[in-house]
Amino acid sequence: MRRQRWLQNQREQRLKIAKKELPQSALPEHDGTGRVKLAFRALEKDGAISSERTITVPTGVSAFDAASWNGIAIDSTCGGYGTCKKCKVKITSGDVPISPLDNRAFSATELSQGWRLACLVRTVENISIDVPPLTTRPKAATVGVGRQVILRPAVQKRYVELEEPTLHDQRTDIVRLLDAIDDIEATVSLASIRALPQILRSSYFKVTAVFIDQALIDVEPGDTTSIRYGIAYDLGTTTVVATLLDLNTGTPLAVKSMLNKQQPFGADVISRISATMLDPLALDRLRSLAQATLSELTNEVCEEAGINPLHVYEVALAGNATMTQLVLGIDPEPIGVAPFIMVSADYPDVEASELGISIHPRAKAVILPSLGAYVGGDIVAGALASGMDRDKRLRLFIDVGTNCEIILGNGEKILATAAPAGPAFEAASIRCGVRAASGAIETIKIEDGEFVIGTIEDVPAIGICGSGLVDACACLVQVGLLDHSGRFVSDEIAATVAPKLAARLLQREGERVFVLTWSGKEGDLNDSVYLTQRDVRELQFAKAAIATGWALLLEEFGVEPSEIQQVLLAGSFGSYLSPASAIKIGLVPKLSVLRIVSAGNVAGEGAKMTLLSAQERHGANALLQEIEYVELSDRADFNDKFVERLAFPS
Repeated sequence: MRRQRWLQNQREQRLKIAKKELPQSALPEHDGTGRVKLAFRALEKDGAISSERTITVPTGVSAFDAASWNGIAIDSTCGGYGTCKKCKVKITSGDVPISPLDNRAFSATELSQGWRLACLVRTVENISIDVPPLTTRPKAATVGVGRQVILRPAVQKRYVELEEPTLHDQRTDIVRLLDAIDDIEATVSLASIRALPQILRSSYFKVTAVFIDQALIDVEPGDTTSIRYGIAYDLGTTTVVATLLDLNTGTPLAVKSMLNKQQPFGADVISRISATMLDPLALDRLRSLAQATLSELTNEVCEEAGINPLHVYEVALAGNATMTQLVLGIDPEPIGVAPFIMVSADYPDVEASELGISIHPRAKAVILPSLGAYVGGDIVAGALASGMDRDKRLRLFIDVGTNCEIILGNGEKILATAAPAGPAFEAASIRCGVRAASGAIETIKIEDGEFVIGTIEDVPAIGICGSGLVDACACLVQVGLLDHSGRFVSDEIAATVAPKLAARLLQREGERVFVLTWSGKEGDLNDSVYLTQRDVRELQFAKAAIATGWALLLEEFGVEPSEIQQVLLAGSFGSYLSPASAIKIGLVPKLSVLRIVSAGNVAGEGAKMTLLSAQERHGANALLQEIEYVELSDRADFNDKFVERLAFPS
């Protein structure tokens, strides 16, 4: 109990430092920026230096977490709680106090030489650290944008074969169990030990203890250490994705997606917030629909992989602030009105049952924290998966959608904002717009002066989705049928600049339209797929909002667009968006297409990382301190810059 109290005190102290709640006099000198430098030297078995690296981290982060986030491997099995005593490092420069657990792990001579447990080293000043070679090679998985994550999930299992009680050994069942597990300082609840007497005796005292962090959640008969699963959810406004993971190997076993069942309440978060404001029963209904979506996906991934849901011990959820509050049954109204306030940036431990899913009865849910009302946990997960706080290159992260989130950073400084793009990219406001489903036009290119249309599943076109819309406008600007103001040119100009396409420019109900595919004979617009002048304007408004967002971040950062070394297009839409088309319409800076990278579903990848590594979970929480949010709505120059970026680039 004394050790538990000390550990709890250590965690609280670290948290206070991270939140800057300790008086400044309690912190040693550093560079004054709220960040400190750690110089790591990795050693070989013969003492030779294999590599050296200096990193910068926020004050209060443990040396173990800082090393883990930056790909520096330090031995550990307890997840950074000081109980396994394996994360031994040597402090070669800097003053690091000796903790009670250091006294247990090292001799007096070793302590005087600077040996400490890395997970208990508080980074409150610049220090230099020698890292011994690993005694074992840790398992790792590649997730996110090329991220290598060392597998250290919070879910841990320990198989033990216990001596049966005797008249000379009358220890309680729980003490007998925990005495056999010396690398975890366990906490125990009534629910976790209720069935313990029966399980121990029916399995001849050969059992597997199941932990989440330090909490004992179950004891299973026999050796079940090979059975350990988690589910990562990307709770999108439109689409929800679930990935079932084998926590022993990091391997995805099944992935399923479906439309969010909240769709009848509107296509965007504002519509759903409005619903809760107009109808007092809407919040419960929206919560029920979100949970029904998660429940159905849970059943589908477990069934596909042939996994018993009772063997799913932890889940992680990444969603925007509104979706997160709705699924938890929290009123989102304050998010929807100025000054746009969330109920909380992060959440305490949540039972998975709070999400309406039926898995292990004491399974936990990790809710990814949010930076702001419109930069939510999905973006924090995306920043984690893409390493925005680790990569030293200047990188621009854009999650294109109705609400477009943008991050700009170089590992030392990170800025984020949200831009109100509207529903154009999801084709909701487009005359012939459809979701990205079978028959949607998703790609358009020009060959020999003609449009070449590509549809999803190569079936006849039924409409156009977001990526097709961007391609269409980029191609029309390229051939000269759209001028740089976004207006369709006259018939005379069309016949000159694009004779093979001029016949596709028509009038419909007093509006100029361009036909993408004919339904039958040429000239018949019934059931044809076409682009209207209003559609073009919708796209211009959307791309101008996004371009204004990243332009203001660049200005705030004090850099030019040409200095950006990589642009990451995130989300399902970003995966299908043509980099060349995005550049042509001005959606992204005018750079080499090689610098524009599809990042994919990084929100889901970030959620996976928090299940596979307790250190990455700490990294996600640290991003709240790392990233500075820039509010665009109170910028006096926003409207002027927005108008400047409405036109298509020349």
